[in-house]
Amino acid sequence: MTKEKEQQHVEQEQAQEEQPETTAQAEANSEAAEATETPSTEELMSQLDEARRQAEEYLDNWRRTAAEFQNFRKRKEREMQEFEQRANERLILKLLPVLDDFHRALANVPEDLKDHDFVKGIELIERKFWGVLEQEGVTPIESSPGTPFDPAEHEALLSEEHDEFESGQIIEEYQRGYKHRGRVIRPARVRVAQ
Repeated sequence: MTKEKEQQHVEQEQAQEEQPETTAQAEANSEAAEATETPSTEELMSQLDEARRQAEEYLDNWRRTAAEFQNFRKRKEREMQEFEQRANERLILKLLPVLDDFHRALANVPEDLKDHDFVKGIELIERKFWGVLEQEGVTPIESSPGTPFDPAEHEALLSEEHDEFESGQIIEEYQRGYKHRGRVIRPARVRVAQ
């Protein structure tokens, strides 16, 4: 029996040794619980305010970026329209001398040939050519005799005193001027009264 008593004694000692460990663990757990206590209401409100501020900042940054992108897209569309308009203007400027030649040719047709089919065909071509230019937004600049001279639309080749016209009025148009969608692409060349 001695062995049994010894074994019981060893078991009791082990149990006593385990109890202090359990007590130590309980103390450690309570310290950990104290360390992880729930934050106070003020701390939570402070954290919530900070989170809201950050969210507002992110939203503001997103809105700014979206607005910048929209402005970029609009600017690019505007640039493309301007590029297209300038390209059209360059082509129109190359075609205007052809239109001038049609006008000069038709203005100098002898009277006895005005009813000839060939002349009628040339007139038809000139009207179609002008129709295409009109569809593209080309309009003539008013520069008939007596019209006030406008330096934004007219180019004065000669300036002279004239009895029939007041100072600053157009006496004669040498070359017709044109606008493309409201913008002067070729000023009218004129003679002006002083």
